[in-house]
Amino acid sequence: MSFVRRAATVLAAATALTAGLALPALAHVSINPGTAEQGGFTKVAFRVPNERDNASTTKVQVSFPTDHPLAFVSVKPVPGWDVKVTEGKLPKPVKTEYGDLEEAVTTVVWSGGKINPGEFQEFEVSMGQLPKDVDSLTFPTKQTYSGGEVVDWADAPKSDGTEAEHPAPTLKLVPASGDDDHHHSAASASASAAPAAATGPSVAPVAAASASSSDGTARLLGGAGLVVGVIGVVVGALGLRRRAA
Repeated sequence: MSFVRRAATVLAAATALTAGLALPALAHVSINPGTAEQGGFTKVAFRVPNERDNASTTKVQVSFPTDHPLAFVSVKPVPGWDVKVTEGKLPKPVKTEYGDLEEAVTTVVWSGGKINPGEFQEFEVSMGQLPKDVDSLTFPTKQTYSGGEVVDWADAPKSDGTEAEHPAPTLKLVPASGDDDHHHSAASASASAAPAAATGPSVAPVAAASASSSDGTARLLGGAGLVVGVIGVVVGALGLRRRAA
């Protein structure tokens, strides 16, 4: 019986470890995919999980960078949700290949819908042209619950490299791949939209990249495999013990 108790303890520890590895990936508001090419256009999804057992998420507000503003932003409708895209005057004009940009999208707010406990929702945005001189963009996000609680996902990474309690969704920017066909295609699409940047609002459809990945799901599946493996070891050991007896 002592052997069985020890095996159960090992199994419980492995399960706890697996949960600890998998759950954080699902708990935070994140941006997916998490990387895009500098100087290009991309489509991302702001993935918002509901973290409360006794309240629903009823509002999501995403702030867009003003130090590296995006000239073209468009949103994909989400059934059951209203969306409001707000433009504002920039602290100072930003030079772009289409001219000086004086106004840009500052916030996008989704409201009127509901993310129930145990559920998540993705809010898709197409945007560009991404800056070429920085390696990341952050999008501080406020998540409002039906009980009135507001969670501010705006923490910067910690100096020791560990994750902050409420990290801001961050899009990492990597150098362009050098694919001439892709570059010319993106350039053509952006050039055709250039007049709108100079004379009209910043909200305009742009070329979209591939759909978002599911990093959290992959971690859960990996964790489940770990637990199944531990269970197999325990069952096998018990069988050998019985045969030896």
